[in-house]
Amino acid sequence: MTLALTEPVNRSILLLDIENYSRRDDVEQSFLRRGLHSLVEDALAAAGVESNMQYREDRGDGLIILVSADVPKTVLLRSLLVTVPDSLRAYNRMASSSAKMRLRMVLASGEVAFDSYHGTVGGLVGHDLNQSCRLLDAEVLREALRQRDEDCVLCVSAPVYHGVVRHGHRGLPAADFHHVEVAVKNDRLEAWLHGPLPHGTSAAEPASARPREGSPEVARETGDSGAARPSAPSRPDSDGIRITVEGSSLSFGGSLVGGDQTGVSGGHVTGDVVLGSVRHASSGGLE
Repeated sequence: MTLALTEPVNRSILLLDIENYSRRDDVEQSFLRRGLHSLVEDALAAAGVESNMQYREDRGDGLIILVSADVPKTVLLRSLLVTVPDSLRAYNRMASSSAKMRLRMVLASGEVAFDSYHGTVGGLVGHDLNQSCRLLDAEVLREALRQRDEDCVLCVSAPVYHGVVRHGHRGLPAADFHHVEVAVKNDRLEAWLHGPLPHGTSAAEPASARPREGSPEVARETGDSGAARPSAPSRPDSDGIRITVEGSSLSFGGSLVGGDQTGVSGGHVTGDVVLGSVRHASSGGLE
């Protein structure tokens, strides 16, 4: 017996995943799971998220948490940046070396529907949720956690960055977030990583900052036909040397050769090479 698909609703999407979970034995995994649930309780309570304002789905090595759109994303972010690291430090102080916890976290937002099936649990459906899960699994996020001393790393989706982070709300300096692009199947996702980028990763220019096709910036570069316009001739450097050859100018150290040029560009040249215009006395004309 199937149940009807609910109408999609907008939710904050919080995803957490424990690093190297599958390398632990059953006892250690159980200990980690209890620690993660306790940590999440603290984080959501700090953000003022009541039990009726959230949905949690256990993923074994992590959690999917949907939070009501009534909860400001600013308070969720502050909790993820302050409460979660504090709770992790307290947990890891008491945990054995084999049960220490490190987390990858993603905060996104989007439309999510519920499509449950009788006798099963779960059943979340939504493109935005799928993209968020791919972001959580991105190599740049894994590598950032591997390279850092901290026990957790956070990435936010483009809607969360543009709608919240970039405005510099209290306790959320936008300069602490760095743009990354994540390859997922046949697409690329934009996201913003909190903290320094992993070594070997360069910051990508946000798509929103690039000229769009048909925009005035692109039109000025390509013209109405869309073909690239030739660039203007480069001018001689101010410290180049210019001499006059038969009334024409020749510049060394710059890029201007004036008048007629006869010869071969590049390679090995034999014979005469003429720069400038040459006057023959017999004809009185110019060649």
